[in-house]
Amino acid sequence: MALTTSWRRFAPRSLRPSLESVALPVGAMLAALVIFGLFCALAGANPLGVYGSIYRAAFGSWSAWQNTLIRASPLMLTALCTALPARLGLVIIGNEGALVIGGLAAVLTGLALGGSLPGNTVLLAMALASLVAGGLWIMAAGALRHYRGVNETISSLLLNYVAIALLNHLVQGPLRDPAFVSKPSSFEIDPSAWLGTLPTTRIHWGLVYGLVASAVAYILIQRTTFGFAARTAGGNVRAARIAGLPVGQLTLAVCFLAGSCAGLAGMVEVAAVQRRLNESIVSSYGYAGILVAFVARHNPLATVLVSVLLGGILASGGILQRAHDLPDATVLVFQGIVFLCVLYSESLYGRFAIFQEQADPSV
Repeated sequence: MALTTSWRRFAPRSLRPSLESVALPVGAMLAALVIFGLFCALAGANPLGVYGSIYRAAFGSWSAWQNTLIRASPLMLTALCTALPARLGLVIIGNEGALVIGGLAAVLTGLALGGSLPGNTVLLAMALASLVAGGLWIMAAGALRHYRGVNETISSLLLNYVAIALLNHLVQGPLRDPAFVSKPSSFEIDPSAWLGTLPTTRIHWGLVYGLVASAVAYILIQRTTFGFAARTAGGNVRAARIAGLPVGQLTLAVCFLAGSCAGLAGMVEVAAVQRRLNESIVSSYGYAGILVAFVARHNPLATVLVSVLLGGILASGGILQRAHDLPDATVLVFQGIVFLCVLYSESLYGRFAIFQEQADPSV
C-alpha cells in the first residue's frame, strides 16, 4: 500500500495509463527472455552466451546494423497491416497473403513494363500495383466482416493460404523461367527496375518506405478526423452508427490502407532482394509483423522500434547455429515465446492499482 501511495504521488494520474502501456509490454519481453533462456539451457547452450551472440549479430557492428535494418524494413510495413485495423476493433492476420499478392502484382507489372519505360517509372508502377493489390486483398476480409458477419481473423488467415497457392501455381506455370529447374521461379524483372540501396550502405530504400509509411499512418490515425472516426467506431460500433459515422466505409478504407502497406512490403522484397518471384517471398515477414503490431500496442510509431528489435533477432539465426549448435529455427521459438507473453500481458491491463487513475485518498 505504501509503495502504491508513493507511486501515485510521483506519477500524475494523466500519465498512468501511458506508463502502464509501456510497463506491461516491457515486462512481457523480460518474461520472454527468461523463458527463452530456460529453453536454451535445456538445449545445452549457455543462455547468457546466446544473448551475447544475438546482440553481436544484431547490433554489434555497422555491418550487423545493416543486416538488422534490412530485415526490419518489411516488418514495419507488414506490422501496419495488423496495427491499423486494430484501431477499428478488427484483428487482421492476413499480412503474409497481402505481402505475397503485392509481390506478385509488382512482378507482373515489372515484367510487362520493364525495358520499355525508364526504371523509375517502372518502379513507381510496381509500387502502385502492389499497393492496390494488397489493399484489395485485405479489404476483401473487411468486406466479409462488415456485410456478411464473417470473422475477419479467420477469413484473413485463410486468404494467406489462397495467396500462397496462387503464387505456387503461377511460378510453376505461366510465369516460370525454364532456366530454373530445382526452384520454380518467375522471369527476372529488368535491372533498371531494381530497388537500389542507400548511399554507402547495403540497406535498400525499403527502409525509407517503412519509416514514411509508419509516420503517415500515425498522423492519419492520431491527428485527422478520419482517424478519430475510426477510433470511435473501434471503441463502440453501435455508438458510432448512432452518431452517423459511416462504419462500413471506414472498415473498407482502413482495411485497404492496411493491406496496401503489406502489399508494398511484397514489392520491396521483389525489387530489392529477390529480383524475381518464387517461394522465397514466403519468408514469414507477414506473420512476424503480427507480433510487431501486438508488442507495439498497435502504435504505428512504436512499430518502428519493435521492428528493429525483431529484425535483429531474425538476423541472429545463423550465428546461433554456428556458435551454439542451435537450430536456425531457434529464433522462431523466441518469436513464439514473445508472442505468447505479450498476449498474456493483454489480460493484465487495469489489474494493477499503481496504474489506476482514481484520486489518492490523502489528496
